[in-house]
Amino acid sequence: MSTTPTRELPTAEAIGEYLAPRLLQRIESARLSRKRFHLGCPTGRTPRPIYAAMARLLSEKPQDVSPLVLVMMDEYLVPTESGFEYAAAENSWSCHHFAHVEIADRLNESLPSKQHLQGESIWFPDPRKPEAYDRRIAEAGGIDFFILASGASDGHVAFNPPGSARNTRTRIIALSEETRRDNLQTFPTFGTLAEVPSHGISVGIDTIASAKEAVMVVWGAAKRLTLDRIRSAERYEPDWPATVIHEVKTREILCDVASSAPQGRP
Repeated sequence: MSTTPTRELPTAEAIGEYLAPRLLQRIESARLSRKRFHLGCPTGRTPRPIYAAMARLLSEKPQDVSPLVLVMMDEYLVPTESGFEYAAAENSWSCHHFAHVEIADRLNESLPSKQHLQGESIWFPDPRKPEAYDRRIAEAGGIDFFILASGASDGHVAFNPPGSARNTRTRIIALSEETRRDNLQTFPTFGTLAEVPSHGISVGIDTIASAKEAVMVVWGAAKRLTLDRIRSAERYEPDWPATVIHEVKTREILCDVASSAPQGRP
């Protein structure tokens, strides 16, 4: 059984209220030390309560978030004659759109411009040079804190599918059907599964495991299977990539009551 500490909270919103003050405190500590705070970020449903809670706290008690660097986990890619390129940022389902609109704009809303999270502090891996992302992270001193989320049906984390090796780093990945179906549920504006891109660029398992600290966030009844698989593991298991949480030096699993109820129970 897992030795990773697990904290159960009543709801997804309660997870956000628990984690948001910790992150804002870490950003402030970085500012006082004249450092940057590198936050590994997913997009989608799972982290939304966290970003919302951070924005609410900033509206109540503004603070300087300019030391924050968003180290984004992944992005959808589209094929072109010269290779893969990012999906257009104006698409509401793109990770660029999410990072700027649902994270940066919300955090910045109540702050004066000099305290804003800046656009150049939102990082994405470059599909032309995927390997450069891990170098950039290492040169910056590593990811200070990684927010992680897990696919409900196959345990994918970022775009890493089952079977991903422990030593994988940032790379272009052919997206599994399970990942694409999960993303269709997250962003219904895709319309159909055929409209969900077939490839993405993603940090690897080793990229995640190398973070200084991480939390795996799991909420909702649909995530009971993945929470059970994560908690039953002791180390990384390639057939369920979300078990990477056990490889991070300082780690925690945050779940809600709905996800921790035994499977088959309402």
